[in-house]
Amino acid sequence: MSAFTLRDAVIEDVPALRRIYEDAVLHGTATYELVPPDEAEMATRFRNLTGQGYPYLVALDAEGVVVAYAYAGPFRARPAYRWSVEDSVYMLPEAKGKGIGTALLRRLVEVCEEKGFRQMIAVIGGSDHQPSIKLHERVGFQHIGIFEGSGFKFGRWIDTVFMQYRLGEGRDTLPDEAAYPGTMG
Repeated sequence: MSAFTLRDAVIEDVPALRRIYEDAVLHGTATYELVPPDEAEMATRFRNLTGQGYPYLVALDAEGVVVAYAYAGPFRARPAYRWSVEDSVYMLPEAKGKGIGTALLRRLVEVCEEKGFRQMIAVIGGSDHQPSIKLHERVGFQHIGIFEGSGFKFGRWIDTVFMQYRLGEGRDTLPDEAAYPGTMG
């Protein structure tokens, strides 16, 4: 495993986040976006999530370069889903296979539990996207379904794989409505 560190992302990381995400948009199925957003749009997305108290993490290589990131955001917009989050993990190709994704996702799970969220949902582009599926399995996610042929990218239909991780007490207890995690900083 290579040397890397994790930390909370800051707005100054946006150019690196954009570069990493651009690679995912143009060369992979982890996202169903077809055109990479520009830096201004990435900054808006970053501020929107972090401004609502959602966690956003980066991984830096030994030279201090951001090579991967992960964040949690709302799973769905309806209020009843407010205790559930969707995770996203993106990496530069050269960062893959070094344990960085696993470390990022494990830390993201920890932070989401600390914030009081109860479920984390992975929405994985491609039933053939084994690296992402295996990453989520390593962290403890369970398969909950496949939405067949739900995306169309690179001239082909792509399945969407859904996986779920129970955060903290999950559905075993009622949430503390006063501590709604989406409004915590």
